[in-house]
Amino acid sequence: MNGKRITFASKIGVIAAAAGSAVGLGNIWRFPSQTADGGGAIFILVYIGCILFFGIPLMVSEFLVGRSSQANTAGAFHKLAPGTPWKWVGRLGVLTGFIIMGFYMVVCGWTLDYLMQSVTGNLHTVNDFSANFASLLSNPLRQISWMVLFTLLTSFFILSGVKRGIEQSSKILMPILFLLLIILALRAITLEGASGGLSFLFMPSLEQVKPTVFLDAMGQAFFSLSIGMGCMITYGSYFNNRINLTKTAMQVAILDTLVAILAGMIIFPTAFALTTNPETIVDELVAGGPGLLFITLPGLFNQMPASMLWAAMFFCLLTLAAITSTISLMEVVTLYLHEEYRLSRKMSTLIVTVGVIILGMISSFSVSFFNLLDISSAKFMLPVGGFFISLFVGWYLDKKLVYAQLTNQGTLKPAIGFLKTYIFLLRYIVPPAILAIFIYGLTG
Repeated sequence: MNGKRITFASKIGVIAAAAGSAVGLGNIWRFPSQTADGGGAIFILVYIGCILFFGIPLMVSEFLVGRSSQANTAGAFHKLAPGTPWKWVGRLGVLTGFIIMGFYMVVCGWTLDYLMQSVTGNLHTVNDFSANFASLLSNPLRQISWMVLFTLLTSFFILSGVKRGIEQSSKILMPILFLLLIILALRAITLEGASGGLSFLFMPSLEQVKPTVFLDAMGQAFFSLSIGMGCMITYGSYFNNRINLTKTAMQVAILDTLVAILAGMIIFPTAFALTTNPETIVDELVAGGPGLLFITLPGLFNQMPASMLWAAMFFCLLTLAAITSTISLMEVVTLYLHEEYRLSRKMSTLIVTVGVIILGMISSFSVSFFNLLDISSAKFMLPVGGFFISLFVGWYLDKKLVYAQLTNQGTLKPAIGFLKTYIFLLRYIVPPAILAIFIYGLTG
């Protein structure tokens, strides 16, 4: 290993950075809609099972590839499998991170716009939230302005470096994010009529379960944990030899799941307590996506006392969730340019920033291009990346190297059964599961 490589300074920093990468807007808009569509508690139970048997093994694998190589996502596969086609798996991860930023930054810009609207009180005066959101979408220059601002904000943290930028920001932003989640959840569950939402969320309803609940939960698990986009490989390369990879993956998965459940505890009780159309509210939750965040929820918040405060806290929460994700995505591409092309970190960040802004501008002007980036990354690139990572660690890597990484060079003593189970899952369970998600994404 390269002893000169920068590493995260503390275990808390490691967990905060990795959890920040995993936690994103998907936790807040995708998880609740999937839960609503999957029968509430039933979906959550299946989702947790998918996290345990699929998500955590893959996250451990990405950490393992990163730390053992001490390199960027593309360089990691080149080092561990020199002269083989495996290098394209790493390059795919870098490309995936870049593609995701091309549309994700636009959505992040929307959160800033709505945060400003809520802080200034403009959101409080809105009568038609559908028209309000449509007004934003029909104004590309307005979208571009907020997108550029969010991209530059992300770039600031990347320019600040691994310790002072990524690690320090994560240690500050993640506690604030959890504090906002808890405050908003407590407010939501104390609303009159909130019990209906809590019951829907936590009481199993077998009659509402869809046949595809397992595939939906599996897809959400992979998407939520940032698998296949190079983030965890990149962050894993900053782990020192004392970090327990399995324990860290479990901690990140728990925090990520907790964020998703707390988001559900905000959205479901609020929706059930304040809706004027109880017969259609579940359909609105199932629809999810931007409409849930920028139309349905602002309309509900507007009915609450001190609506400006709660709306501002919610969109501040969204902004924090977004920025911790975009930092990790930009770091993937920046580190690739920095190490593979021997560019300075400043120049690498500048190139990535300009590239992301160009893609974001096109996405702002073209809905079809926006959707193309979204679909190609979510339904093609992420599953393909996760599929080959599981094969790489499960079948290709020397098992002595895998054992050394999982045991921190023999200093940890995991059960032999755990090691065998880990390899078994990567070889025989995870690849078919990802393949099923891939096929379902194309046909379902």
